[in-house]
Amino acid sequence: MFMCPGARASRVDHGTGVCCRAPRGPGSVPAAVPCATATLPAMTTAQPARDFAAYIASLPRVLAGAAALFRDEEGRVLLVEPNYREGWALPGGTVESDEGESPREGARRETAEEIGLDRRLGRLLAVDWVKGPDRPPVVAYLYDGGVLGAQELGAIRLQESELVSWRLVPRGEVTSYLRGSLGRRVLAALDVLAEGSGTAELEDGHRVH
Repeated sequence: MFMCPGARASRVDHGTGVCCRAPRGPGSVPAAVPCATATLPAMTTAQPARDFAAYIASLPRVLAGAAALFRDEEGRVLLVEPNYREGWALPGGTVESDEGESPREGARRETAEEIGLDRRLGRLLAVDWVKGPDRPPVVAYLYDGGVLGAQELGAIRLQESELVSWRLVPRGEVTSYLRGSLGRRVLAALDVLAEGSGTAELEDGHRVH
């Protein structure tokens, strides 16, 4: 209940912004007078939407990447050489999560774009939480791309705008080509395949579960 100035008790008609004063004596009729305190702020549907958008924008950011682990019949790992940075990588890239893409979809899309092979990917071998000094953390998903035969290897077509070459690397040389957390991630994924164990949970390439 709102109180009107100078009234002993009143009620407010929220639709009109008018106070109806309580009668002061027998036979009195309630008086309708303007009441400044009865005016409520207008609520719009846009306000909750703006508040929610501001809340989402304030949340911590996490990036997502996904790649595929391909091997040949000798167990060597397929690596690609980017033209935009030094070193080697796996076929894969950023998950377009803003477009509704899942990590599995992202890994398959990137594989098709980078090496020209559109293959249905197998199980999730490893998931890695990778911290960085100048960017938000990255969650890296690594899927089983399977074993490629001679015909499939011959069908590889590189994305020339991003890649220079590709090669097959034995397990013992993986960390010579893939430094840091990526090399450790690939080794953990190879262990999962060899042992038939569950998905490896990693932090900066180190197994935590």
